[in-house]
Amino acid sequence: MTLEKYLRHRRAFEAGLWSIFFGINFVANTTVVWLDMDKMGFDVPAWKPIAWEGTSTLVIAALLPLLLAFDRRFPLQRGGAARGIVAHALFTVPWSLLHVGGMVLLRKLVYMAMGATYRFGELPGELFYEYLKDFRAYAGLIALVYLYRFILRRAQGEAQFLAEGAEDSPIVQQPVTDRFLVKKLGREFLVKVRDIDWIEASGNYVNLRVGTRAYPLRETMAGIEARLADAGFMRVHRSAIVNLDRVREIVPFDTGDGEARLGDDLRVPVSRRYRKELRERLG
Repeated sequence: MTLEKYLRHRRAFEAGLWSIFFGINFVANTTVVWLDMDKMGFDVPAWKPIAWEGTSTLVIAALLPLLLAFDRRFPLQRGGAARGIVAHALFTVPWSLLHVGGMVLLRKLVYMAMGATYRFGELPGELFYEYLKDFRAYAGLIALVYLYRFILRRAQGEAQFLAEGAEDSPIVQQPVTDRFLVKKLGREFLVKVRDIDWIEASGNYVNLRVGTRAYPLRETMAGIEARLADAGFMRVHRSAIVNLDRVREIVPFDTGDGEARLGDDLRVPVSRRYRKELRERLG
């Protein structure tokens, strides 16, 4: 499978990868609990370890989008790492409470269906015990997320705009030339700014879309908008900027929003806030 194909279906592949991860985690944890119970001589029905670990895994998986959304708001990045670490550390408390609450509720339902009664135990001590486990689980998930992003950026090729008169400098400053440098798996090559079809927001990065390829650039949407304002690019959505030369058609929706259709059947969302200006810019 090519990288381009993976990126076209990235959300589906990511959902599959997370499903595999949580599935393996569930099987491994259930097996360990069952072996521990057997080793200590406890006569525990097989369905109980399955219920314990299954409900925990299910709730953590359901809370994953919340973790990712919080990370978009407080990313762990240079220049703000301390702020991000503190924010994530504090966020583990409500995240753990949500996990425990959802887990206990599901366990009570499972026990009820099996004709049994689930008891959580002494609240303060059990909550503290669960929080310690959840803190470790949260840190592990964050580490996996950032490792995945690092590998994906390395495979895609990370971009940086070249400064005028400083083509070999890794420091990105205005004004920019008409090229950007892509570093990909130990190789470097130049791409013309005019070859960019559109730009999308992606966490604390933006993706420069060139055909079927996407090159991550560490920049904000506001920053990239200002850099390319005089190069024929326009903001059309809070998460999208288009190359005006690539726009072939604007399709309005009943909601007042719309979409810009580019070459090769590319479709970019256009919010009502920018639709009129886009029409005027296109003449």
